[in-house]
Amino acid sequence: MDYTVLIVDDNPSAIEILKSALHKDYNLRIVTNGEMAIEIIKKSLPDLILLDVMMPGMNGFEVCKILKDCVKTKDIPVIFVTIMSDVYDENEGFNIGAVDYIAKPINAVTVKARVKTHLSLAHQQKELDVQVREKTKELNKSRIDLVKQLGIAAEYKDNEIGNHITRVSKYCGLIADKYGYSENDSSLLVLAAPMHDVGKIAIEDRILNKPGKLTATEWKRVKEHTTIGVKILGKHEDPLLKLASSIISQHHEKWDGTGYPNGYKGTEIDINSRILAIADVFDALTNKRSYKEAWTFEESFEYISNDGGHHFDPDLVKVFGSLKREIYAVYNEFID
Repeated sequence: MDYTVLIVDDNPSAIEILKSALHKDYNLRIVTNGEMAIEIIKKSLPDLILLDVMMPGMNGFEVCKILKDCVKTKDIPVIFVTIMSDVYDENEGFNIGAVDYIAKPINAVTVKARVKTHLSLAHQQKELDVQVREKTKELNKSRIDLVKQLGIAAEYKDNEIGNHITRVSKYCGLIADKYGYSENDSSLLVLAAPMHDVGKIAIEDRILNKPGKLTATEWKRVKEHTTIGVKILGKHEDPLLKLASSIISQHHEKWDGTGYPNGYKGTEIDINSRILAIADVFDALTNKRSYKEAWTFEESFEYISNDGGHHFDPDLVKVFGSLKREIYAVYNEFID
């Protein structure tokens, strides 16, 4: 591999020794002060830096601190080359991120060995980082796929297997984006939304698909899907699964406190659950169910608007109302 080594030193004799030791094996760039080093590194990243400590102007410690505080340059190996031998100075260098010290007067054999070792280690670390990132992507994909499949399983139980969870997830994303969510928080909500009714897996088919009005006992059983869903998911520290658990538990709470299972009111209800409540009810209204025919879009939007401050967060209702064109587009793309 063709490596580039940056030499930063104001001593001509030290530079000559370093050049002589390394020029056959590496591309060399040479500067004589810290300020020049920072400028040249901004333009093109070296693979390793040999950095003198005592220089006029910005010293080596200051240069190293700047590099280690920058995401782009923090992983470049820095080896201090110095006549300073005090233990305190060595500790200072290692504490700010240097990987090694080479003492002056410089020994060419030592320089070659140290540079080769640390370039090899840095290369191995990069390879390991790539493998970890790829493995993390695979694990995240598996986790997301599992979340989606559990959501689909719940929809099969409820006889709403079409594109319900896809539409609800996308509606949630539209509301979250418009409301000012960060890209990461919006993505998490979209990924967690399909899990909201997973507890329905445990509810009897005869109740879920009953064409007529539910009895008090049957309605009580249906409401248990929120607490059952939380038990199915279990407790997790993973951000996606923690969010899913919150949504499962709270998406039937109402702004005025008349919802279930806990009777939470207003901002006691998690914001993600308040968003999902609007998306879920709207999709239920605009699509046929075993107990009802589909409503028109205008009827459904009007219902959501009129229930702001009662069932739904009034601020989110306004946001939702401003997204009619986008909501229509999602519905038409994923129509059953």
